[in-house]
Amino acid sequence: METEVDDKSLRSGPAAMTLKLVGYSSSSDFLALRRFAERLDLVHVAVAVPPDGIGYLAGHDLREESLPIAFIQGEPLPKATPGAVAERLGLSYQAQADEVVDLVVVGGGPAGLAAAIYGASEGLSTVLLDAVAPGGQAAATSRIENFLGFPFGVSGSDLIGQATLQALKFGVRVYAPCEAVALATVGDEVGVTLADGRVIHARAAVITSGAAYRRLSLDRWTDFERAGIYYAATPLELRQVAGAPVVVVGGANSAGQAALYLAANDCAVELVVRGSDLGARMSSYLVDRLVEEPRVRIHRGSNVVGLDGDTSLRGVRIDSVGDVQARGLFCFIGAEPATSWLTGLDRDPEGFIRTGADVAVQSLERWQGLGRGPLPFETSTPRVFAAGDVRRGSMKRVAAAVGEGSSAVASVHRALAG
Repeated sequence: METEVDDKSLRSGPAAMTLKLVGYSSSSDFLALRRFAERLDLVHVAVAVPPDGIGYLAGHDLREESLPIAFIQGEPLPKATPGAVAERLGLSYQAQADEVVDLVVVGGGPAGLAAAIYGASEGLSTVLLDAVAPGGQAAATSRIENFLGFPFGVSGSDLIGQATLQALKFGVRVYAPCEAVALATVGDEVGVTLADGRVIHARAAVITSGAAYRRLSLDRWTDFERAGIYYAATPLELRQVAGAPVVVVGGANSAGQAALYLAANDCAVELVVRGSDLGARMSSYLVDRLVEEPRVRIHRGSNVVGLDGDTSLRGVRIDSVGDVQARGLFCFIGAEPATSWLTGLDRDPEGFIRTGADVAVQSLERWQGLGRGPLPFETSTPRVFAAGDVRRGSMKRVAAAVGEGSSAVASVHRALAG
């Protein structure tokens, strides 16, 4: 039995026992619970049961089929999910009677946090929702080296943690996991429907729901998603592969940052890049460091074509070199915009939301009664805005997302002023 505690001065004491998570160390469901608790900075203890831990379970009167289990103030919650834990802890959205907030922000990445902070700091009653936990893809980034004001770099989790604290300071009501499944307008109100059927009523909405990770079309991919395939490279994932060989797939900054982070923690890294030019989509400072890093082997013009292992990933086949040992595969091959729930908004063929002057002409009929067209960052629906990775034409960088989120709020004020 291995107990892992983040903050020894607080989280290993009696307060930490209010939330205790127990599960197999290789379980993706257990990993999701731990990521949820860490991103929300919940005081907790995580007990990782080893693969041969049947004796431990029996000795503590626990059943394997009940894992992962969350103990909340001593009460067990079997087959726990982030949503179920959030409900028990009172973190789910609870509306007041006939409440209409000024602004609802859907998506807690850098763009969403920036929009929420600027909205609340300028007097708007603001609700921030995220389907998992605040952070988005930025929270999965091991180190951001070119973000303004951090000459020595900053981890995504630290940046998001400070931003979340800043949002709470200004009175933003943060709810996660809280998934939005539909959006509609009635009169001057925007209604965001949640997965549990509840509806948040607001005067305006900013969509910053980001994107969902792409997967490789390989046999047993879904099997190893529970035991060896990761879409983030943070200390949480590092603990699963520390000192072991790994494969990183992707040719943009997130893949380069992950490869360097893993190599710095004693992992031998095989970096698989489909294109022949590593600098085509990756910043030059990352390319230079990767080329100089002895623990990273770069395979240009290559693809992962096979996976091997029994109950967990043990090897990967690369078409250009053959089979290599790998305790983990880190996949950074882009993402699809998380917009399938926004059927009423004008989107491009890839699903990204059109905003401002980019809104298609045929979508502008509803604007005639307003006497104006869409404002910057405003979608085809009045008082509904979009920013960050979800928006067509966005730069797909953290700093750009922060700028878009804060700029969208300037347009929100203009729209609410009539």
